[in-house]
Amino acid sequence: MGITCWALSLLALPMLQSAKILTVCLIGGSHYLLLDEISHNLHLQGHEVRMILQLGNPVITGFSYAGRADSYQTSTWSLGEKYIKEYNDFFLEQQKQFLLGRESFTSFLKFMGHLSYQCDKLLGDETIMTFLQKERYDITILDAFNPCSFILASKLGVRYIAFYPGGLNGPLSIALPSPLSYIPVFSSRLSDHMNFLDRARNLFYAFFAPVGQKLVWSAFMEVAEHHLDSGSPPGGLEELHQGAELWAFNTDFSLEFPQPLLPCTVLVGGLLNKHAKPTEQDLQLWISGFGEAGVIVVSLGSMVSSISVAPLLIELVAGFSKIPQGVIWRYDPKRWPSHLLRPPNIRLADWLPLNDLLGHKKTRLFITHGGQNSLLQAVYHAVPVLAIPLFGDQFDNVVRAETKGLGLSIKPSHVTRELLNSTIQTLLQDSRFKSAALYLSRIHKSHPIAPSLRLVHWVEHILRSGGGSHLKLASLSQTWYQRCLLDLGLLFSMGLVLPVVLCWTFCRNSRSREPCKKNQ
Repeated sequence: MGITCWALSLLALPMLQSAKILTVCLIGGSHYLLLDEISHNLHLQGHEVRMILQLGNPVITGFSYAGRADSYQTSTWSLGEKYIKEYNDFFLEQQKQFLLGRESFTSFLKFMGHLSYQCDKLLGDETIMTFLQKERYDITILDAFNPCSFILASKLGVRYIAFYPGGLNGPLSIALPSPLSYIPVFSSRLSDHMNFLDRARNLFYAFFAPVGQKLVWSAFMEVAEHHLDSGSPPGGLEELHQGAELWAFNTDFSLEFPQPLLPCTVLVGGLLNKHAKPTEQDLQLWISGFGEAGVIVVSLGSMVSSISVAPLLIELVAGFSKIPQGVIWRYDPKRWPSHLLRPPNIRLADWLPLNDLLGHKKTRLFITHGGQNSLLQAVYHAVPVLAIPLFGDQFDNVVRAETKGLGLSIKPSHVTRELLNSTIQTLLQDSRFKSAALYLSRIHKSHPIAPSLRLVHWVEHILRSGGGSHLKLASLSQTWYQRCLLDLGLLFSMGLVLPVVLCWTFCRNSRSREPCKKNQ
């Protein structure tokens, strides 16, 4: 019966008339890879798709935003070489601070300041905005990490689906039902099993999370006020977030902690996961040279293509030189320090076919920054991980990976050759990590519908039904104290306290009269 229903649902897909869909990508790196995959999958289902792509995103070597010539269309936009250089210089400095273990909220606010500046310039570009408004799109799929995407969709007057590139309960995602006793607040670095002190810490973070969110959103409120015909929405950016027809998250319960979801929330983690293809002959020969010892894949993310901190680089190289495995490392060869000798078991590449390498039968371990896409690919291919988290959600992602048994982590400021070597040996020799990876992979792959098709189905459902109003909770229109029933609690408290106060006052007055009567 289930197979029959599935077959009928596939036959029903062509019945939806081709829709005009705009995808919005204003941040590069892994954000672009995800939006590129989403755009391509929608194109394959017969939809007319165009991506608005901001060029000049920073410090990504060995990579091209060429798009897919035989797929969706692209409209590019750029702020010019002078600003791009300034933006890249900012990221180079941030990269250095991350690798020194100095990630801070202040640096995140500076990053958001850049995004709000870019947003103001994009929305003020009459040429691109006039073109997009004339196209009259049926729906927009936007990168929900960047608040500018919501303002853009509102200015265009197009319904939108929010795609969040990270896990649940991110810093800029929609508020989900999140009991603090077992759902960690963003950046708390807690698991879902909390003791008394953990719950106290989680409560502390919960009090200050809205403050941080307001500080981030405040950078975009002037932009919204300036560019939206009606001015900034009365409810601020939160109102724009709640206006999304659907929220799709780049996560999966193979990696995510279980928690309640809203009807307008879907999980589509693993969009970049695919069966591994054979590697190029030259690379295959190099991998084969290490025999049964196999290889270790090293990638610290699309934003960190080279290490600018010499002490950390020296410790990593020294640690890798002591192991029998080959190490294929995403590192720009042109930026390798001339004074540092490279051991024969290390191979550098400015770009890695990560999916194909993780799916290679000789890959034994993945050393990663803990990005969401990287961890989901490790889960898919059942490869244990050694995580070196650098910034943002990576710290929380790594806690989830460790809690699930997928691997271990080291802070960048704590990396030494001895610790690196001993941790690698633990991960390779303790079979529990590989067993956990295989278990998580089985969970991830056993979902009845692939993530890419799952998202397409939901997009088409929103298009067919004329929006996602039937999925939205009435609580989204309530104030926070109404959702928490604090107004009723106050009323009931007054109902209980008032009679007690009146009774106490009456008794007190009665007692004060008794001495007077005796004296008379």
